[in-house]
Amino acid sequence: MDTSVHGSSSHPDPLLSMRGIVKTFPGVRALAGVDLEVRPGEVHCLLGQNGAGKSTLIKTLAGAHRPDAGEIRWRGEPVSFGSPIAALRHGIATMYQELDLIPALSVAENVFLGHERSRFGFTRPAAARSAAHALLARLGHPEIPAEAEVGRLPAAARQLVSLARALAHDARLIVLDEPTAALAGDEVDNLFRIVGELTAAGVAVVYISHRMAEIRRVGHRVTVLKDGRTVAANLDARTPGAELVALMAGRKVETAFRVAQQPVVFGAEVLRVDGLSRAGEFREVNFAVRAGEIVGIAGLVGAGRSEILETIFGARRADSGTVSVLGKRLRPGSVPAAVRAGVGLAPEERKGQALVLDLSVTHNVTLASLRAFSRAGFTRRSRELRAALSTVERLDLRPADPRRIIRTLSGGNQQKAVVARWLVHGCRVLLLDEPTRGVDVSARAELYRLIHELAARGAAVVLVSSEVPEVLGLADRVLVLRDGEVVADRPAGELTEGDVLGLVMEGSAA
Repeated sequence: MDTSVHGSSSHPDPLLSMRGIVKTFPGVRALAGVDLEVRPGEVHCLLGQNGAGKSTLIKTLAGAHRPDAGEIRWRGEPVSFGSPIAALRHGIATMYQELDLIPALSVAENVFLGHERSRFGFTRPAAARSAAHALLARLGHPEIPAEAEVGRLPAAARQLVSLARALAHDARLIVLDEPTAALAGDEVDNLFRIVGELTAAGVAVVYISHRMAEIRRVGHRVTVLKDGRTVAANLDARTPGAELVALMAGRKVETAFRVAQQPVVFGAEVLRVDGLSRAGEFREVNFAVRAGEIVGIAGLVGAGRSEILETIFGARRADSGTVSVLGKRLRPGSVPAAVRAGVGLAPEERKGQALVLDLSVTHNVTLASLRAFSRAGFTRRSRELRAALSTVERLDLRPADPRRIIRTLSGGNQQKAVVARWLVHGCRVLLLDEPTRGVDVSARAELYRLIHELAARGAAVVLVSSEVPEVLGLADRVLVLRDGEVVADRPAGELTEGDVLGLVMEGSAA
């Protein structure tokens, strides 16, 4: 059955117009003047690399962020949404890639959250369940129980609940952020059927996806973002993939950026990953890293990049496969075993996963090495302080005060403190997940220098970054990950940014 939705959009006046949208966070300008125009009854596809500003833009549209500059017009009138509820009341619903459902509530309670079915001030649970069931039936899944607890549903069912919530608000514009990531083939067909029905009824859809086949199949027009700016607007959705990839890369694909590096002679194998798999996250991952080598992992958000690092570190337990350091297998699912073997992780969310924000720099830096600073159960504070001070000075951490509470430091200096922890510990394998996220340009340069210095001292480094030029510039070898599988393992010098983008977007930019 042909589920294409092309050909329905001929409305002359835009339903939504965003002009010159600017949004700045501490140390980062996420949007630097973005334009987006969406017409009634069309599927408008929003493309861009990870970090291009897509998520910030849709959160600004949804009322989760306030723009610092620019104008939003809805049905021809200027608007300012102070909250997601305000945007919903105007008819704008957003289905995020990381679903904002409440796991402990039922399907019906999530669908009608914020606009509960009531009469005379009393909620009507039965009416809510009946209406939720009707919406799920419309979506082609009447088997999902309206009374079921959302946290117990599989990922695909939760996605459908989120879409049902958007339909419950009688939305005139629905934002779908990577909506097929957790769906099987027949479920994707069903989703596109629903999208076709919505656009036929005049509903507009902003569709975010990295899958070129989906863009061509479901889209009408395309807008491309790069580095927080609109670099192309209102392109036909049938524009060749190679042209779209070139726009996303910001250059012709054959001239992609790479930092020049001196030839390096690597040492013996330090880390080996054999057949590592976790259901629903990644499968049959195999690679090895030698002393002094930097291996980069490139792929889309949700491809399994962070999950692989966390499994190597023991924060997640693999369903199958092994991790070995210097030929010795690590105990699965054990962070202490990994740390004892010399494995360190600088996670993506440093504030939530790596730092104790109300403790000092010293305590954060020595957290993985407390045994080295203790005797008879007591911490030797002076020795701990000296080690922290030496590392702080070496990394040029500012201010160079190891007694300072770490939450008062900038993002770049906090990231340096996370890396300093593993310097003090003396790790053999360093896993870096988005090491420069939220870090300014000067701090990035210092972190790059530090990563190369660690490798030069014999550490095996595995680096995950959403910025393809960063992966190609830092790594000696690159693994390209797509949908949980390694689809390429090649020397970084043999790849361009366009090559990587083509591989992660389903193997080809054609």
